Amino acid sequence: MVGPFTIFAMVLLVLLCSLGILANGFIIVVLGREWARCHQLSPCDMILISLGASRFFMLWVGTIHNFYYFLHPLQYSKEPARQYFGIYWDFLNSATFWFGTWLSVLFCVKIANFTHPIFLWLKWRVKGLVPWFLLFSLLISFIVTMLYLGGNIALYQAFLLRTFSRNITLYGFSRKLEIHYFFPLKFITLSIPFSMFVVSIVLLITSLWRHSWRMQHSANNAHDSSIQAHNRALKSLISFLVLYALSFLSLIIDVAAFCTFECTWYWPWQIVIYLCSSVHPFILILGSSQLGGALRKLLLLPKTFWNGKGTSSPA
Repeated sequence: MVGPFTIFAMVLLVLLCSLGILANGFIIVVLGREWARCHQLSPCDMILISLGASRFFMLWVGTIHNFYYFLHPLQYSKEPARQYFGIYWDFLNSATFWFGTWLSVLFCVKIANFTHPIFLWLKWRVKGLVPWFLLFSLLISFIVTMLYLGGNIALYQAFLLRTFSRNITLYGFSRKLEIHYFFPLKFITLSIPFSMFVVSIVLLITSLWRHSWRMQHSANNAHDSSIQAHNRALKSLISFLVLYALSFLSLIIDVAAFCTFECTWYWPWQIVIYLCSSVHPFILILGSSQLGGALRKLLLLPKTFWNGKGTSSPA
């Protein structure tokens, strides 16, 4: 019997993922239209459209997977459904982490003020390196997916052939595989982009904070627009850091905890896992003049339509 708390968490998850799908889809449409019009994208827009696409499809795959698992738990175990869902989700999740990392690296290289030779070299070369960063992300995500697929296939074959001993159940075998194979694999493959993300975002926050502090102590007006812009950028970066770290920790803990849908906290935990992919696109949209302007035009369309209809109507 599904309790009220579980139903509430399921509805909240659907609402969160739906908003995330809409926001990421909006980013794809706006930047895709710009790409079709100009036949090129800036390095930042290239990463944004890649990040939006990976999040868009990951939210779809994650939502369908969770409800298929909930509605058909026996088929999920007996049929190769776990492998099918795992291929797409593992690839998209790894790509999303890497794209988010490159976004923070790009922001750090373009905005932060450091005089280290490597940093200056990256600042001049970053425009040509971004496509290679994205290709590297797809390649490493494919390799990681194959490693995950190997573990899922071993689990499925064990279920079919009953290769585990009489003293261990399917759940016990699956739990052992999660702890000794999937957990180290996920920790290593996610820790690398996460470490790069944290270093770049902390350097950028430090640089912006120092610059904002100098401006506050040199400007006559404490409420200068440039200072406010720096403060908004700092808040946006800190939000990105918190959401990204929360996503990383939730995925690592999810492997260690390994709770089924029958657990009370399964659905709230899924909300935490997909929080970054659903909320951060709105931060990106509101923080971008291009995306924010397109959103304002979209929101004004109904008003423009009704005003035009009222103007054209006969007196």
